[in-house]
Amino acid sequence: MNRLQKEKIVIETRAVKHRDVNKIKRNTWITLGIIGLVTIACFSYLLIWLFGKDSDKALPAPPAATAPAAASGGTTSKTEVAKPSNAAASGNAGNGTSSNGTTDKPSDGSNLNGQAPGTKPAANSSGSTSTNRSSVKLTFVGDVMFAGNVEQLLIKNGWDYPYRYMKEYLEKADITVANLETPISSRGTAQSKDYIYRSSPEALPALKDAGIDLVNTANNHILDYGMDALLDTMDALDKVDIKWVGTGRNIDEAYRPVIMERNGIKIAFLGFSRNAPDAGWYAGKQKPGVAETYSTKLPLEAIANAREVADLVVVITHWGIERQDVAAKEQTDLAHKYIDQGADLVVASHPHVLQGFEQYNGKWIAYSLGNFIFTTNAEPMTWETMVLDAECTKDRKCNLQMLPVLTKGAQPVRMPEAEGLKLFERMSRISFNAIVANDGKITAGPTKQPISDIVAPAKPPAADKPADKKTGETKPVQPTKPSTQQPSQTPKPNTAPATTKPSQSGAVNP
Repeated sequence: MNRLQKEKIVIETRAVKHRDVNKIKRNTWITLGIIGLVTIACFSYLLIWLFGKDSDKALPAPPAATAPAAASGGTTSKTEVAKPSNAAASGNAGNGTSSNGTTDKPSDGSNLNGQAPGTKPAANSSGSTSTNRSSVKLTFVGDVMFAGNVEQLLIKNGWDYPYRYMKEYLEKADITVANLETPISSRGTAQSKDYIYRSSPEALPALKDAGIDLVNTANNHILDYGMDALLDTMDALDKVDIKWVGTGRNIDEAYRPVIMERNGIKIAFLGFSRNAPDAGWYAGKQKPGVAETYSTKLPLEAIANAREVADLVVVITHWGIERQDVAAKEQTDLAHKYIDQGADLVVASHPHVLQGFEQYNGKWIAYSLGNFIFTTNAEPMTWETMVLDAECTKDRKCNLQMLPVLTKGAQPVRMPEAEGLKLFERMSRISFNAIVANDGKITAGPTKQPISDIVAPAKPPAADKPADKKTGETKPVQPTKPSTQQPSQTPKPNTAPATTKPSQSGAVNP
């Protein structure tokens, strides 16, 4: 092999080596490129996943469908604090005799300004809802009953008929409260009084499903069909897991609070009535009846005892003069005594019209919420009502806001904006020291004498007449002026039995 051949072989060998090196380099760069792309893709996916996770946390959970409550009380289980006995309690079972708990309802914390309700937080493993809010949202409505013409409307249109436009405002509170102005029973003896009601137990599941958690039963209609119907009422409410205050199987139970805990805050509810046909309606040592507040001894003792075991004490009372839009002196005197004894919020009913607000020693009083679900008469002021929200904190402070509502034909609806603004203005006029803003928020203002929108009649009003059997309506009766003088002694109800014959069970109380 000559020298030229050797050099040629060397050159070819070097060329082959060079090609192999370039191929290895090329393959290496390709591999690195692929690894880089995969790394970038994985990193991008990780970033997308992380940001997507944070975004999901910020979004509200979709609203859960609400199933109708069953007549047997097939509702979600809730936690309830055991009810304490008051100073007069003897350890008898209270209205917590039912083993049912109370269903936790979350609050979205939004203003009650007519916007759609917020979504509910997801339920925890125990079936109740969880929240980190340091306040509790309480919602109140006025008188509800399901007798007479109201019952006929509900049978025709469905038991949920009254709540179709209000449910969104009732169910978003932590606790929603109403005044139940009717016994719930199919038995009993009609009492000798002008207006008597009795409602079917079939109305209660829809009331519960609408969001009502607790009712005050201390009023002047709860014993319209006697003690048997009252006992049926308490049992029927227990079956659908609606708590109740203001009546009992004995005096201890009647004045015993219901204590419910929401968001780490214990709220004690008490119910009293300063309107009863006679003293026979009062609960006794071994007699079912109403927690009366014509005298103040037992109500004030009950408030003081509740103050010791709860963060908030709410008094729901039944008082005042029908169709008077300014609270009478006996109402303000009682409310002030309740607050001086430890109540944090007083909410009331009975006049069948709205009455104003007052802030006393930093605590709010709503003197009358009017009718919510009731028979309709010819007096427009009885059509005006509200959904009242109270956002309360553990340090015993509450902020109020009202939603203006028009109630006719047993179906309350939100007022149009213009009518709502007019009602806000009127509520400011008939309040003692409160101003209702255009968004319904209620704030303290200068103390003043409320200005009634009701014109006093030139002559004494005619006696109220029972409803027409066919229509269930009553003729409007001109109201009298509210009392402005300090009574010389604590007023007592007339203990003599009524002499008028009872009307039909569907008769309308004006």
